[in-house]
Amino acid sequence: MKFVVGLGNPEIKYQKTRHNAGFLAVDFFLKGIHPLACQSRFQAQICELHFGSLKIFFIKPLTYMNLSGEAVAEICHYYKLDTEHDLMVLHDDVDLPFGALRTGTGSSAAGHNGVQSIIDALGSQNFSRVRIGVETRIDKKNPPTDAFVLQNFTPQELAQLDAEVLPKVKNEVDQFLKLGV
Repeated sequence: MKFVVGLGNPEIKYQKTRHNAGFLAVDFFLKGIHPLACQSRFQAQICELHFGSLKIFFIKPLTYMNLSGEAVAEICHYYKLDTEHDLMVLHDDVDLPFGALRTGTGSSAAGHNGVQSIIDALGSQNFSRVRIGVETRIDKKNPPTDAFVLQNFTPQELAQLDAEVLPKVKNEVDQFLKLGV
């Protein structure tokens, strides 16, 4: 079993915000795929797919960003997940320029409250991450980061996400899942 968690906020008003880059990445991956089941459980929307004998769960916590760890920990404990090998988290990152990606395992939250919530709830930072760059501000303090990440992507940025950025995120997820590798 593999678990891919996209971070974001569940309300429609947040749907196209920078903070929802993880949700957008999960939606991009699932586009055109018909999961076996999608349901709300463990404070999350969970879609189950099978690729051969591999079960994959795509998860969007419904706890809001800063409490993402509640849902992720519930799921990981229920399934007795080996987070180091079987958990990948997709999230926005204001420390990276728009469209840049950085992947890794075992790194700190670097100020991201959703990731810190997961680290705190799991008691470990040993899981895979794909950081999706969303930074476009010239002055990193204007607007303040908490307001900036809740701004909608521009139509041009959304187009670039779909055409260039999210396909790269999908490739990282495919490598994690070892699909087509």
